[in-house]
Amino acid sequence: MASPTYQPRVNAGSDGWRNPPIGGQGTGGGRRLSHQPRADEQQAAPAGPRPKPGFGLRGPRRSPHVLTPESLGALTLPVGDDGVIIGIDPQNQPAVLSLLRSAPLEIVLVGSVWMAQVLALRTVATGARVAVETARPPAWAQMAQAAGGGQQCVSVHEVRQIAPQGPSVSSPVLVVRDMGARPPRNQLAPSPWQSMLTVLPFLGPRSPQMLGRADLVGLQRLSPEEAEVVTRVMRLPEQVGAVLPTLSDNAMLWCSRDGHQFVMTQPTDAETGLLGGPRRMD
Repeated sequence: MASPTYQPRVNAGSDGWRNPPIGGQGTGGGRRLSHQPRADEQQAAPAGPRPKPGFGLRGPRRSPHVLTPESLGALTLPVGDDGVIIGIDPQNQPAVLSLLRSAPLEIVLVGSVWMAQVLALRTVATGARVAVETARPPAWAQMAQAAGGGQQCVSVHEVRQIAPQGPSVSSPVLVVRDMGARPPRNQLAPSPWQSMLTVLPFLGPRSPQMLGRADLVGLQRLSPEEAEVVTRVMRLPEQVGAVLPTLSDNAMLWCSRDGHQFVMTQPTDAETGLLGGPRRMD
């Protein structure tokens, strides 16, 4: 079989695909090798020993990226709390709630399923999983299906049918318990990277004990009688407790052993389209 022959290529100069011809003008009869610096680079190169070809890359040849010690004080890096943005505070600043931590966290929310579902959606947006143990699965089905963009980020379980979730630092879990004002005993306990959120529609006989045991308490609008109980159990200032019966549907008071903060939760268009508008009762 005869050897194949190839037509010689036409060298049209350097166009990004071909090398320029040897012997071009201004090169002294020979072209510059690709690993050698150009003449303008040699002039702009800093003084000092030059690295030998083939022994590492050349460093930066410009200095605008270098800062003087005097200019370091002008550098600032905004750093805030990490967690879920639950709304804005009275100063119109973002209010961030750290729902998932390396230590066990028990949360009680006295309010609506609407507020609990907003928190669940925003927790999923941070990359966490949500497991819901509820006595009314239909109320959570649509939200669970829509969360996560098709991924199974929210799972809904019947009462006492929830299994261990296997939380970890790379896969934290928020367990939501929605079983009325008298929820049964927890099947799962708070643990590192697994927080428990218990939803109470109103205060029941066991609620004061639950509030006193919780690490974090969220309160929507309460009746005057409920406000008195919460003020006493959470040791709130009387003027703060007096505001609880007057809160709007999307306003909350978040309190812990260290302090308290009023927060206005503003739903996004997607949250409103899925869950409807803010409400206190479902």
